[in-house]
Amino acid sequence: MGTKILIADDEAKMLVLIRDFLVRENFEVVTASNGQIAYNMYLEDPNIDLFILDIMMPVMDGLEACQKIRETSSKPIIILTAKTREIDELFGFRRGADEYIKKPFSPTILVARVKALLKRTVKENTIYKDDQLFIDFDTHSTIVKDKPIKLSKIEYKLLQLFVDNKNAVLSREQILDNVWGFDYEGTDRTVDTTINRLRTKLLECGVYIKTVHGFGYRFEVTLWSR
Repeated sequence: MGTKILIADDEAKMLVLIRDFLVRENFEVVTASNGQIAYNMYLEDPNIDLFILDIMMPVMDGLEACQKIRETSSKPIIILTAKTREIDELFGFRRGADEYIKKPFSPTILVARVKALLKRTVKENTIYKDDQLFIDFDTHSTIVKDKPIKLSKIEYKLLQLFVDNKNAVLSREQILDNVWGFDYEGTDRTVDTTINRLRTKLLECGVYIKTVHGFGYRFEVTLWSR
């Protein structure tokens, strides 16, 4: 599965220009004409790797969309704007933006920033750690409270999906498609069984994987006091 980027801009020419430059670099690109559509697309597809949001859009502007996405996702967000005041830029960062690019800009420079931001983010996401749990996705190493844990390849893919979408609710269908693949003929029971097994292996940290009744699962970190 390639790197997927969502672009939201109500200016059709700008949308096409940015999309074409990113597609030439072999990115998978999806587009939206306002912030509400972008946010709805994110809810339906947790595998969007980076967001490019224009500020001035109808229905929901880019800053509001950025803030709502940031509530459940740590994926990188680039804000585009024609505003030039420093206070506007600071406001964008406070809403959760990782980059703030002023119009007019060079599409080539935008692509370079996208690549740099993705490289930095991917490197960070190869390691997950908190007070109780350590995971190295590159070496397939997992430690729970100083105890090494052995996990299967599927269990690591499942954990990676959860970590990449921390606090977001994932449906069983989304989990099946992203861990086992779209062509897999398994059922929801496959997901439930694998998650139950993973919870058991993660010992005390098994409680990180929450059941959201009627929909699916969420990875939510619970830290104990020392």
